[in-house]
Amino acid sequence: MMTRKHFLRTLCLLPALALLAGCGYRIGYLGHPQLKSIAVAPVVNDTLAYNVASNMRNLLCECFQTDGTMKLTGMKTADCIIYARVTAITFSEISWSSRKNNTYTPNQWKVQLSAEFSVVLPGRAEPLLKDVKASGTAEFMSGPDIEISRNYAIKQACFVAAKDIVSQVTEAW
Repeated sequence: MMTRKHFLRTLCLLPALALLAGCGYRIGYLGHPQLKSIAVAPVVNDTLAYNVASNMRNLLCECFQTDGTMKLTGMKTADCIIYARVTAITFSEISWSSRKNNTYTPNQWKVQLSAEFSVVLPGRAEPLLKDVKASGTAEFMSGPDIEISRNYAIKQACFVAAKDIVSQVTEAW
């Protein structure tokens, strides 16, 4: 029969054993060993939605800073430069509400944003990553001012796409 002291000792050794055994997972920096800094070039907007390019660039910068894998610097001093392009934004109705006279109007919407990006090493002709796809989605309600709700949803979709881009850039190796 196992005593309480023996049980506690075994219980304390189990986490140490699990750490020593490992599972092959890598903890910490996952980026390319030669790429320490990145710059975000101005984003191109191929859609009719306004402010998407500035939202996407700002959120890309924010996501790279938050991730911390690469240092965000200027285009002249960066090890690599990311060029992004927003290719499409679509809106679709999710749910409908009815009124007294049996007319149906959408009250919840979904925005889907598609983007492409390339990572270029300064001085090289071929990009390191070329025309990689990323996307983001968000939902919004038809409130008192649908245009404000729509703009916030576009910004949220840009944030989701920016996180997708950062993870693809930092974990591509």
